[in-house]
Amino acid sequence: MPKKEKIILGIILLLALVFRLYKIDAPLGDWHSWRQADTAAVSRNYTRTSIDLLHPRYDDLSNIQSGKYNPEGLRYVEFPIYNALTAILYKIIPFFAVEVIGRVVTIFFSLVTISIIFYLLYKEEGRIAAMAGALTYATFPFFVYYSRVVLPDTTAVSLMFIGIFFAYLFGKNHIKSQSISTVSLIISIVCVALALLTKPTVIFYLIPIMYIFYKKYGYRALQKISIYFYFLAVLIPLIAWRLFITLFPEGIPASDWLIFGVNTGGSLKSIFFRPAFFRWIFYERILNLILGGYMATFLIVGAIKKPHKSALFYSIALAALAYLFVFQGGNVQHDYYQIIILPALAIFVGIGVSLLSRLTDHSNKQLANPILLGLVVCGIFGASWFFSFNQVKDYYNQSDTLASSARAIKIFTEQDSILVTDTVGDTTLLYLSDRRGYPAVTEDLHDLKKRGADYFVTDKTDVIATIKRETEFKHVFENNRITIFKL
Repeated sequence: MPKKEKIILGIILLLALVFRLYKIDAPLGDWHSWRQADTAAVSRNYTRTSIDLLHPRYDDLSNIQSGKYNPEGLRYVEFPIYNALTAILYKIIPFFAVEVIGRVVTIFFSLVTISIIFYLLYKEEGRIAAMAGALTYATFPFFVYYSRVVLPDTTAVSLMFIGIFFAYLFGKNHIKSQSISTVSLIISIVCVALALLTKPTVIFYLIPIMYIFYKKYGYRALQKISIYFYFLAVLIPLIAWRLFITLFPEGIPASDWLIFGVNTGGSLKSIFFRPAFFRWIFYERILNLILGGYMATFLIVGAIKKPHKSALFYSIALAALAYLFVFQGGNVQHDYYQIIILPALAIFVGIGVSLLSRLTDHSNKQLANPILLGLVVCGIFGASWFFSFNQVKDYYNQSDTLASSARAIKIFTEQDSILVTDTVGDTTLLYLSDRRGYPAVTEDLHDLKKRGADYFVTDKTDVIATIKRETEFKHVFENNRITIFKL
C-alpha cells in the first residue's frame, strides 16, 4: 500500500484501540459474563498449572452443560488456543487480572482483522471503501464491545482472515516467485487450521478461499494436488480434535439446539426458518443493534453493487449468510454469535459508501453534490453510531451484588472449597469468587454434599427460610444480599 494509505490505516487502528480500552480493567461481570467466565476460568487454571492443551479445565463441575456430572471440570468446546495465549501473556506480564489479559488478546486480533479489511477493500474497491469499512469495524459500538471480551470468537475470525489474506496473496497473478507463493500458502494453511480449532463455526469462510483458488486456476483447480492438500491440512486437525474430545462426554456441552432451537420461557422451541428468525437476525440484530438503523443503507447499496474486479467479497457474504442460516438457534439465542459475520457487514458498508461516493465523480457525470453527500454520509454514520450505542452501552454494566457476594465468599470459604451457587447455571459468581463448584442446585443439597460440595450460596429469601427450617445446615455468613451455608 502507498504511504498515505498506511498513515490512514494507522490512524484508524489508533482510534480502534482507544475505543477498546474503555473499562478494560473492569471485573468480569458485564454482558454475557457467564460465557466469558467459562473462557476466563480455563485461562486462569492454565496460569496456575502447566498449559495442557488436551485437557482444558474450568470451574463448573455440574451436569448442566453436558448432561453428565463433570468432577474434573473438563471444558471441551474449542481447542484452547485463545486460553493458552492469554495464560502465556499473563505469565510474562502478571500485573493484571487474567480477564484483562484476555481482553488484550481479543483487542490485538480485532486490530489485525481491521487491517486486513482495510487492505482487501483498498485493493479491490479503493481508498474510500477501505476507510469506511475499517472505520465501521473500528468504531461501531457492537463491533467494539465484542472486540474486547473474553471470548475466542474474535481471535478465530482474525486467524481465518489472516488465512484469507495469505490465500489472496497466493492467488494474485503478479506473484512470480514460487517460494513467496509457497510461503503464502503455508501461512494460510496454518492460520486457517488454527482458526478452525479455535472456533469451528468459522469453517464457512473456507468459501472465499475456494473462490480465490477458482479465480487463480479456474476449473483446473480440480486438478491441482496442492488444493486438495490445502483443505486436508486445515481440516485434519479439527477432525482429530473432535474425535479426541468424544472420549470425555462430560466436558462437551450440548449443541443440538444451535441449529434449530431457542430457549424461551424455560422450554426449547423451534426457530428454524420461522418468521421470528428473520425478524431477530435481520431486523433486531443486524439492522438496529449492530448497524444502528440508517447504516443499513450503505450495506444494501454495497450488496447490490456489480463486482468491479472479482467476486471475493460476495463469497465472504455467502459465507456469512451460510453461517447464519445453519446456526439459526445459536444466532437468535445469543447476540455474540454474530461476531463471525461482523467482517462481512463492515466490508459491504465500505463498498456501499464507496459506490455512493462515485456519484460525485466528475469523469462520469457528477450526479450528486460532493459536499452534501459527504454531510449525509457523516450524518448517517453519526446517528447510527449513537442509536447503536444507546443499546450497547448497557453491555458494560457491572453487578454490584455479584462483586460484593464474591468478596464475602472469598472471606468466609476456603480457597479449595467446592461451592453450590443458586445462579441458574451462571458461572460468573464462581469465577469472581475464584472457586469451583455447581452454578445451580442440580439435585438435593445432601446429594451435592456427597459429591464434595462444601458450601451453598443463595440470595433467595424463600430458599434461605426453607433451609433454616428444614435442614441441619448452618449459615456462616448472612447479609441483605446473600447467605452462605456450610454443608
